Amino acid sequence: MSHDLNIALVRVDNRLVHGQILEAWVPYIKAQCIIVVDDGIAGDLFGETVIRMAVPSDIELIVSSVDDFARNYVFAHDGGKKTIVLFSNIKDVCHAFNLGFNFDKLNIGNIHNEKFEVCCSPSVSFCNEEIEDIVKLLENAGVVIELKRVPRERAVNIRDALKDYCK
Repeated sequence: MSHDLNIALVRVDNRLVHGQILEAWVPYIKAQCIIVVDDGIAGDLFGETVIRMAVPSDIELIVSSVDDFARNYVFAHDGGKKTIVLFSNIKDVCHAFNLGFNFDKLNIGNIHNEKFEVCCSPSVSFCNEEIEDIVKLLENAGVVIELKRVPRERAVNIRDALKDYCK
């Protein structure tokens, strides 16, 4: 894996690469690379091909499993290609964090859970397991978490949304 990448956005979005990423976040960040971190896609040639077809050719695309990403990826804090790292769920982003992929800010764009306990915004609802993982990131790791679909949208305060669960 390339080591000259600069993480500009770490995002959880169950749709991975889609319009909000390509039309809003990529130009806003001036991203030159997208890393899709997803065990299902990393092992699925068809799924990966569909994503490659969606991403413009001038943007580097890396598809990785969670374990490979956390073990093999070292990023620069300054300089390097501006990169968006996409996870499809909270569990995977927490697993990568626990394996050593440290980040200080997490963007949550879209998560729909059939068994949800808390609906934080029209595009984000969490089940109990996800709430526990988020609270750990917030309180134990000090990660700043924003709920925001697109860059110009006002972020929902995760602590307000999960006030019954946070200290």
